[in-house]
Amino acid sequence: MLNLPVLVLNLNYEPINVCNVRRALLLIFKGKAEFLLSGKGQVHSVRKVFDLPSVIRLVHLVKRPFGKRKLSKKEVLLRDRHTCQYCGVKSKNLTMDHVIPRFQSGELTWENVVTACMPCNHRKAGRTPEQAAMRLLKRPKPPYPSPYYVLYGRVIFDEWRKFIFWTID
Repeated sequence: MLNLPVLVLNLNYEPINVCNVRRALLLIFKGKAEFLLSGKGQVHSVRKVFDLPSVIRLVHLVKRPFGKRKLSKKEVLLRDRHTCQYCGVKSKNLTMDHVIPRFQSGELTWENVVTACMPCNHRKAGRTPEQAAMRLLKRPKPPYPSPYYVLYGRVIFDEWRKFIFWTID
């Protein structure tokens, strides 16, 4: 119960993190955050009963620069939405594929890495898509720097929706 997710909002109501109930309660008790919306359930102490938070807001504004996203398998999977970029199969069991293989001077960059299912990755082997007679569904590019990427790939609870003013695909 203390590991349930809690949406953390900045002072300006911008989502900046998702933490667990235990961390949220500590932030509230230390005066670093305020309780906005209760979740499902309660926590009992010796003398008091506390509602579990679902959404909290920090008391002070945290300035966060929009930095570049690091190139990792997790980030590539999020960018490509867990879809093979050759055949379009959605799966959790995908690999990273270099469009131009490394031994052909292909680099480890956002523009040269895509997700691929095992059969497509084996079929392409150490060739370029043109050499393997395969087409990419879309040209790979770096993801748009977004302050809301902390919510990508997460379950968005219904009570959080009034604090999220955009759509997350």
